[in-house]
Amino acid sequence: MNEDTVIKHDSKKKAEQYHAGTSPNQHTLKNAVTLHGVGLHTGKEVTMTMRPANPGHGIRFQRIDLPEKPVVKADVDFVVDTSRGTTIEYNGARVSTIEHTMAALVGMGIDNVLIEMDGPEVPIMDGSAREFMEAIESSGIEEQEAKRIVYTIDSNIHYYDPVKKVDMLAIPANDYQVTALIDFNSPVLGTQHAVLRHITEFRTEIGPCRTFCFLHELEYLLDNNLIKGGDLNNAIVVVDKIVAPEELQRLAKVFNKQKIEVKQEGILNNVQLHFSNEPARHKLLDVIGDLALAGHSIKAHIIASRPGHATNVEFAKKIKQYIKKNKHIADIPHYDPSQQAIYDINHIVKVLPHKFPFLFVDKIIELSDNHVVGVKSVTFNEHFFQGHFPGNPVMPGVLQIEALAQTGGILALNNISDPENYDTYFLKIDKVKFKNIVRPGDTLILKMELLSPIRRGIVEMKGTTYVGNKLATEAELVAQLIRKDKK
Repeated sequence: MNEDTVIKHDSKKKAEQYHAGTSPNQHTLKNAVTLHGVGLHTGKEVTMTMRPANPGHGIRFQRIDLPEKPVVKADVDFVVDTSRGTTIEYNGARVSTIEHTMAALVGMGIDNVLIEMDGPEVPIMDGSAREFMEAIESSGIEEQEAKRIVYTIDSNIHYYDPVKKVDMLAIPANDYQVTALIDFNSPVLGTQHAVLRHITEFRTEIGPCRTFCFLHELEYLLDNNLIKGGDLNNAIVVVDKIVAPEELQRLAKVFNKQKIEVKQEGILNNVQLHFSNEPARHKLLDVIGDLALAGHSIKAHIIASRPGHATNVEFAKKIKQYIKKNKHIADIPHYDPSQQAIYDINHIVKVLPHKFPFLFVDKIIELSDNHVVGVKSVTFNEHFFQGHFPGNPVMPGVLQIEALAQTGGILALNNISDPENYDTYFLKIDKVKFKNIVRPGDTLILKMELLSPIRRGIVEMKGTTYVGNKLATEAELVAQLIRKDKK
């Protein structure tokens, strides 16, 4: 069998009308929602309640059945077991089989949620993410004011397990995409692959796809009492061998069925597949759920060949390490000299009171109500190089701060209706750090961001300067807008 994911364009169009995962803002639930079910491996009844959470909270599980009700963050650093699902543990709180819930949250665009549980294992439900998605939909999705941070990778991230022959690759892309390929050397299952081209497809194309196992695996798990909550309604059982009648009778008794049979398709009890490549789609679902434990959203195309929970988690660790190492790059403004500036030097001269030789902003390339990005081209002809280390020209740090202050002045004045009647005076400069030297020939990128809304003319900002991808200077500045007729 060699199947690809077939996208239903009508359902995709409907999903794209609004999807929290495509919004620039973070999202949580509107209301708490509760599910009841049985843990696949423990067989224990579990009540799970998903509750709204504040921006930046992330996804956390709470064991309300334990003393002090400990909380464990859904993070790859807390994974303790991947043998038959993904298990996390911290501070005495252990939660297993979290991958389907994690995938549902990612697929529905939920960033912040507290998941209360009165047991150690997430209920298996029907073996897919469907019922978790339906619970999220019944709760409603609430957009939050905080921005969602999505990291862009600029080089491939690769992981290979030579023993399991698992290959995981993340390549730069404009959106989050996933391709999963499976090959179990089975005449029934064959080779399959599935593709998620856009997160809006998850709800209909990936989320309903159920977990699966082979009959020989099921027999081992049953013999060792490892799937106490297993049922033919929450898993697809692939039969790749001739099964004796007495074995079918035993399975019927175990699963409380009158009759169990194997039809020509090689699926136990003739379960109707949602898709011809449902197993590959479920593996893709697991990849999404496990990679969410990296703790960061990324723009990348994930290609997973023969994935499993253990290798998914190892790959999630590599992604987290990459982001940690390159985290500052996501905040660096991109400067394209060929793009027209928002404000050129002629406009800047009119807005700011500074003139040659004390004007240190050449153009403004980004401007919103809470941030501004300016550019300063540093040349050897700058007047200050004549006396500041003339044999080893270095832009004075105090002038880098002044360049930030002038850029911040543009931001502050842009927030009032009559900027021509105001001047900006700086009251405080704090937490100044000089990271790298600025020399002639460098293009200095100047970024200022509001730390809080402007109140009573007081402007609190964080400033950073960059040369290429290198951070040169950072500082926090406080300024005051004062009318020219009240000086």
